[in-house]
This record gives sequence, C-alpha cells and structure tokens, in this order.
Amino acid sequence: MSVPIDAFMDRWKPSSRSEMANFQTFANELTDLLGVDRPKPATSDGENNDYRFERPVTFTHTGRNSRGRIDLYKRGCFILEAKQGGDKVKPEDQDQLKLLADRDAPKAKLGHGPRGTAKWDDTMLKARNQADGYARAVSREDGWPPFLMVVDVGHVFEIYADFSRAGQGYTQFPDGNRYRITLEDLRKQEVRTFLKTLWTDPLSLDPSLVAAKVTREIATHLAELGKSFEGQGHDSETVARFLMRCLFSMFAEDVDLIPYGSFTAKLKELRGHPEHAQPTLKSLWQTMNTGGFSPVLTKDLKRFNGGLFKDADALPLNNLQLGLLIEAAEADWKQVEPAIFGTLLERALDAKQRHKLGAHYTPRAYVERLVTPTIMEPLRDDWRNVQIAVQRLNADGKTDQALKLVKDFHHDLCEVRVLDPACGSGNVALEMMKRLEGEVTSLMEELGETQASFITVDPHQFLGIELNTWAANVAELVLWIGYLQWHYRTHGIAAPSEPVLRDFKNIENRDAVLDWSARTPRVDDTGTPVTRWDGVTTVRHQVTGEEVPDPAARVQVYDYAKPKATTWPKATFIVGNPPFIGLRNIRKAYADGYLEALRIAYKNVPENADYVMYWWEKAALAARAFDRKSGKGTRRFGLITTNSLSQTFNRAVSARHMGDPKKPLSLLYVIPDHPWVDASDGAAVRISMTVGAMGTREGRLLSVTSENDNVVSAEGVIVEMSEVRGAVYPDLRIGQICYLQKRCPRT
Repeated sequence: MSVPIDAFMDRWKPSSRSEMANFQTFANELTDLLGVDRPKPATSDGENNDYRFERPVTFTHTGRNSRGRIDLYKRGCFILEAKQGGDKVKPEDQDQLKLLADRDAPKAKLGHGPRGTAKWDDTMLKARNQADGYARAVSREDGWPPFLMVVDVGHVFEIYADFSRAGQGYTQFPDGNRYRITLEDLRKQEVRTFLKTLWTDPLSLDPSLVAAKVTREIATHLAELGKSFEGQGHDSETVARFLMRCLFSMFAEDVDLIPYGSFTAKLKELRGHPEHAQPTLKSLWQTMNTGGFSPVLTKDLKRFNGGLFKDADALPLNNLQLGLLIEAAEADWKQVEPAIFGTLLERALDAKQRHKLGAHYTPRAYVERLVTPTIMEPLRDDWRNVQIAVQRLNADGKTDQALKLVKDFHHDLCEVRVLDPACGSGNVALEMMKRLEGEVTSLMEELGETQASFITVDPHQFLGIELNTWAANVAELVLWIGYLQWHYRTHGIAAPSEPVLRDFKNIENRDAVLDWSARTPRVDDTGTPVTRWDGVTTVRHQVTGEEVPDPAARVQVYDYAKPKATTWPKATFIVGNPPFIGLRNIRKAYADGYLEALRIAYKNVPENADYVMYWWEKAALAARAFDRKSGKGTRRFGLITTNSLSQTFNRAVSARHMGDPKKPLSLLYVIPDHPWVDASDGAAVRISMTVGAMGTREGRLLSVTSENDNVVSAEGVIVEMSEVRGAVYPDLRIGQICYLQKRCPRT
C-alpha cells in the first residue's frame, strides 16, 4: 500500500494535536509511505514481539525489576520512542523514568514546551535517554539494535546509531548536522529511501562498509606503485614520502581544499608526457607548502605547511606509474576510513608486508570496543552531568550560567590528551570525540551562543610513539585526514583555518618502552659484527617446501648503554594495541641486547612476561598516579594484550598494581578472550581487552558467547557477549571487592 506524499504531508503537518494519541496512526501511515510492512498486531504469547507497538521490556535496577513498553520496536533494526510532550506518561513507564531520575539526578518536570525551546529540548533528551534504556533492556533477548529514533509526531525524527552491536553508545547519525529529519524532508526521495533502509536493512547503512571497500582498493594501487618505484632502486622512505604527498593531494581535491578534481585532471593531462610529471608535482607541492598562486593549477591555494610539503621533491614517473596514480586518484577519497587506512598504507609501502595487503585488518568496531569504555564512557558521564545541570539552570531561568557550564566543558574537552603509544587507535578516538563535540556545540547554540568557538578538538590532542620514521609520518597524516573529513561533514564547504596542516610533533619518533644513552654495534672476540636473522624474511625450503628463515636476511645486534623505561607524554587517557609478541616469539623479534636492556629497565616485570606487559606496566603506573582532587593525570587506560594476560607471569604484573594497599588499580572493563587480527602479519589471533583506573571499583567482565565469521570483511568476526559485574581479579574472573586488602584472594 502506498500513500501520496502530498496527502501524507497535509495530514501530518505540525499541529496542536496530541502526539501520543496519534502516534500509532502516524507510524502506520509512515510505513505505507515508505513501502514497508506495518507493525504486527500484539499477541498475548509475545509471538510478534519482533515488530510491534508497545513492545514490553523488563528493566533491572539494583536488584529489582520493573516493566516498560517501547512505542515501536523492530528487532535488529530500531527502537522508536515518541516524544511524550504534554501527554500523560504511560503508567508502565513511570518506573523507568524513576530509574533514569535515580541514575541521572534531579531533572526538570516533564512538560510539553514549544518546539525549539529549552523545555522541548529537555523532553526530546528524556525520550532519547528512555530509548537508550529500552535498548539495554531488549539487548538481553535480541541483541542491541543498530538505531534509536526519537519522534516528535508531525515535526521531526532524531536518528542515533551504534553499529558496534555491543551497546557502545548511540551517537547522532550520520553526524550532528544531519541527525534530525523534519517532516518536510520526507518530500525528498533520498530521505524516504534512507528511512526504508533503516526499516529493512539497517546494517547496510554502516559507513565503515563503504569506507573499507574504498580504502582497500586505494591501498592496492599504492602497493603496486611502491613495488614499481622500489624496482627502480628508490629507497622505501623516499617512496613513502612521495606517495603520502600524492594521496593527500587526492584527498584535498575531493574535499575542495584544492579545486575539486584538479589534481586528477592534471595527472590525466600528463598522459603521454610522464617526463613532465616530476617538475609539475614539485611545483604544485611547493605552492601548497607556502600558499599563494599555483602556476600548475592557475589558482590561489591555501597554505598547507605541516611538514608534509616542506620537502616537495617528486619522483620521476613512467607511463605505468602515472596510470596507477590516476587510478588511485579516481577513488572517492572522502570515503577513506582513517582507522584502517594507516595499517593498509604501511603494508603497501613496506616490501616485507606487501604480500599481506589483502589480509584482514582490524575492524573499526573492534577498536571502538576498547576506545568506548576507556575514553568515551567517562567523557559522556561528564557530559551527562553537565546536561542535567543545564536543564536545572534553564528551569530556573539562569541561561547565562547554563551556557557557561557548557562552554567550560567544551574547553576541558579540547584539553583532553589521548596517548596511543602503539599508534593504532587515535583516529577512532578522534572521531568519537568530534561526535561528542558536535553535541556540545549544538547545545551552546541552543543556549544563545552566536560566536563560533576558537578552539576545537583536533589532532594535537592525540599523541603517539612510533619507532619507524615514515610510519610515524603515516600516523600523523592519517589523523589529519580523519580530522578534515569530520570538518567537512560538519561545516560543509567552510574552509579550515590556515595552515591547513600543522606540525604539532604529536607523533614522536622513538621506541615506545625503552630509552638509552647510546647504542653500539655488538662485536665478537675477533671484532666481527654480531648479526641475527631479521625475524621476518623467509625462503621456501628446497626439500620440505616450508617457509624457513632466510639465512641472508641478517641484522646487526646492538648493545644499549644506560637503558631505562621510556618517559611517556602526559595524557588524560592511554589506549593502544601494542605488538602481539608472546614469550615464545620475543627472541625472534628482538635481539639479545635489546632484551637485556629491557629487563634492566623494568625490574618489576618478570623475564618470562609477554612483550605487551611492558606497555601494561607503564600504563598502570600512569593510572595509579592520577590525582583525584585536581583531576590531573591519567583517568583510564585501555590496552589490547595477548589472551595470556591471566597466566602466571603476565598476571604477576597486574596483580602487583591491583593489590597495592595505598593506590590500588581496578579493572573496569575486561574481555578475556576475543578474536582479533595481528596488524604485523594479518594473522588471526586471540586477545584480551583490559581497561584500568585507580581505586577500588566494580568492573564489567564480558565473555564471548558466540562468533560468526560469515560476514563482510569490514566487520571481522561478529561476536555476541554476556556481561557480569563485580570486582575483576588479576586472573580475569569476578569476585568480591577486596577493600583495602593487600591482596585479593585469587591472585
């Protein structure tokens, strides 16, 4: 059954009618308009609970249960909550509103309020929070739905999404500028198509699916280019820097940082004359470094700077290489997924890793599973408290004080520092913090702020440590791409301030866990340099056909003078994915001299511990130094480790920090055994996730109950998990909180 759009609009244009009294009629006619099935009728046996109005749910709160009803629910798709407005609250939802009030502190009395006023915003926020509670309740039976919708009947839809399927936190979809769909927007075919997809195939709306495909295609082109250049004798670092300038130019033209399509067009002009490419590209990049008129594009260009174009040399190209560049440039660079692009780019530019380019990379959803409890949960708790205070001040007519509270929170958000010592999670953290910032600035505008803030969440807040020089440059470049993608999604064609790229030097080029005063080549008694297998390069055995260490692939062994633990930059949060090197493989990866120095520098880490435990040791020390009074220091850390974290030698590290009687560490979030992908070789591995903070606190222990790898590659293995709460012990099991004890019973 289809409904003419004009008839639908005339019938439901904003009016004074009671929203709740007409909601089901509105929803039924909306489904007719979209060409999807109407909700099923309710049955006493709950048979139609997968798609119905007034779907019953049970809430659990501090040991007691209460009941509520979802206005409209479709399993695996969405929870839809209609704005309560001035209508009487459903009796069965009174308990849920009470739970929200208990959780979030006192709120203004529920009321209708004219649309666009503080009271209306408050009502929409309450409906959104209620939908969040419904999602948690229904997840026990059906899993977490990917979408929440809050509807003011006849006026607006607010759309929130969470594709992690693990209750990681619903955010405005697709962003803070476009998450509201007005009734008038339904006249647009693309809007109706979007809503129809939300009803029928919501997971296909996950932007990471498209981004993963585009990113993989681009990396394949870059790998072919890298191989071609190295075959001509160019060293890998020179090739890497050249290709990074190329790829940023491709991205810049797709977001109008330079004239749209101009870089691709120039490359195509050079077809048949590849000898002109080197001076042409060098001239373009010199202008991008300084800003001003570009003879190549015959346009004035912004000043980019930032170090990327400081050395603007270009490599000579042949026709094949020029063709590969054109193929890469024709991709949609706006769709590149920064969270995985860094990994694929490094593989593309490293001859030893290029064969792994087609291997699985770590899915974004996996990284979000760690970033959310480490960084976003505490920040959103802070934000929720600010929202509650703003509602209270607004109710008392103290708008100026409310605005100051929000501006102060925004200032603090822009001062947060996130350290990713393994350079693998920064882009996800950046995007999630930008989403939160979008909500903050929207509230500032609603409270009457007319002047755009001169500060913003940007790459300087995301710190990293990377030993490989050009890999450090890749990490910083990819951060900037993610930031600029968000800028253009949020501000449209409004150009960022100049210089567009800034050399914050936030990705440090050094060893992440070991420092030394001098490093000298080790020699034997005859003065001959001591070498070892490089731990990577293999050849096929002539008899067995198996891959064995290449005897010609040797690297120098070094001795380290005055070794000590690396000093990490100060950070509010530490999150990362250190190398997956267990005890059995540590000698393959590192020479004796390095291991000896490491053990001198970390006397409290057992010699038999996995390499990742040196990261864990440093992160735990930082978290235990947090000053609660001033709020300075590391609030939380979250690390990916080998899944042997609970075993004896590794557990000795965590147990020492957790059993300290004066400054104990608690695990707030743990997944002991989770599928993952080793970024170093693309192999499937099993890992643990741990999130720690100072104090004696309850934690969440999540256990994987099922795994389904029959899915698209961007999602990796889909996992379902169960959750229990309590004190998490070093053996990653739940028990009683051991208040002020020197040791928990099971260490």
